[in-house]
Amino acid sequence: MNQNLFAPTAETAPNLESLRIDTPPLTLREMALERLRNAIIAGLFSPGQRLVERTLCDQLGVSRSVIREVLRHLETEGLVETAPKQGPIVALIDWHQARQIYDVRIALETTAVADCARNADVATKEKLKTVLEDLDRNSRRNDALTILAATTEFYETIFLSGGHEIAWDIVKRLNSRISRLRVMTLSTTNRTVSGPARMREIFNAIERNDPDAATAACRAHIMEAARIAQDLLAPAAEQVTHSLVRR
Repeated sequence: MNQNLFAPTAETAPNLESLRIDTPPLTLREMALERLRNAIIAGLFSPGQRLVERTLCDQLGVSRSVIREVLRHLETEGLVETAPKQGPIVALIDWHQARQIYDVRIALETTAVADCARNADVATKEKLKTVLEDLDRNSRRNDALTILAATTEFYETIFLSGGHEIAWDIVKRLNSRISRLRVMTLSTTNRTVSGPARMREIFNAIERNDPDAATAACRAHIMEAARIAQDLLAPAAEQVTHSLVRR
């Protein structure tokens, strides 16, 4: 038999390219990690709530060893912490921690948006415009997780197009905690409208290649979110302090 009969030709070569797996399938551990991370970020588990391994095994349909790996990973992301005599719990978040996160965001994001505004080409502007349109659609539906996904893509585009790859790595390490704060502020009146509107102001400045306006819009956006978070978290801290004093 002539083996050359089965050799790829110019016509068949594109079909062979379709065999390539560009996105490997998620492992069971990765799927469980993503599900539990999203559940905590979305508020399905309350801050301080115990994360019981056996219950999580039943809820996610995975083994206890997988759950333990997932909880260890989420602890490195700041979503889970180990409480004395309780074991793993959903990490508590207070204004002291939140304020530091907003400070980091201001330092990194204002620099990134300024450089993005200086360097943004047509392709970058079109991508940001598309992401904002997606964000607007999801904001009207109040879909928190898809709002977060679009928001993350918006900032990733800004950081990378501005040449801030290392800064984006830092933001990604904080992203789970940033996302928890975003969901918390999104739950307040009108934030699903005012948040995207502020991001639109950042984009408008980038579209004009105006770094000063982009910086100012970014700072205003973060400061507004910080004020909302402070209003939500500071009273809770005061309540805890008062309860401790009474004891």
